[in-house]
Amino acid sequence: MTDYEPPKVWKWEEPTGGKFESINRPTAGSQRTAELPMGKHPFQLYSLATPNGIKVTVLLEELLELGFEGAEYDAFQIRITDGDQFGSGFVELNPNSKIPVLLDRSTKPATRIFESGAILIYLAEKFRAFIPSDPSDRAECLSWLMWQMGSTPYLGGGFGHFYAYAPQKWQYPIDRYAMEVKRQLDVLDKNLSKRSYLCGDQYNIADIASYAWYGGLVLHNIYEASEFLEVSSYKNVVRWAKEIEKRPAVMRGRRVNKTWGPRELRLKERHSAKDFDKPG
Repeated sequence: MTDYEPPKVWKWEEPTGGKFESINRPTAGSQRTAELPMGKHPFQLYSLATPNGIKVTVLLEELLELGFEGAEYDAFQIRITDGDQFGSGFVELNPNSKIPVLLDRSTKPATRIFESGAILIYLAEKFRAFIPSDPSDRAECLSWLMWQMGSTPYLGGGFGHFYAYAPQKWQYPIDRYAMEVKRQLDVLDKNLSKRSYLCGDQYNIADIASYAWYGGLVLHNIYEASEFLEVSSYKNVVRWAKEIEKRPAVMRGRRVNKTWGPRELRLKERHSAKDFDKPG
């Protein structure tokens, strides 16, 4: 690695070859006029089957599994590699141009919710499900949820970027972020050695949020780093992730807005439960 001498004032240069680099820039706001499609259900979800997107579709499917008809939703795919998140309609719902974003049309006026953790809390509170009512248990749940929101940027934007997406591999950032991810896995593993789920015996939104990231890491080789990180050694995390992944709602939620991988696991858009019976 050659030494980099930072200028006194940083300036944005043309892309240098990293994945997703061509669609990112240091300014906010829409880049083109593009209205969002609208379905018939109370909830309109604009997302992609990334870990942050999976969090929301899993919770919506869990709510429907419990019989909450008001949780019906339309899910439209946002193709982030094509820059759909910079269309004017999307930016109106999320000024940060990141997926997922949810529009609740059961309220007057309609309510926008962006940031996946905020969406999980909003839905859990709205339906009084998958979030504890006891103040101490609720605090534990929210603590683990915020732990995930604060930790996974090291996994995705840090380790994942430099290990899988950067134009070349540099040892220092990979070593630095690998250490952070290993510590996170150890935090989870030690906690899950004493509990069935993150907060105790009850599955809740904290599990859904962390499963989407760390379940993918230990079960599905995201970033093709399973061997490098020795994920199989975190046996309690693997046990927990496998148990969650057997849930019918999780199986469905992982498919929504997905257009890659095995065809039977794909579902570009979701508008009703019948969509899951269609071939990907």
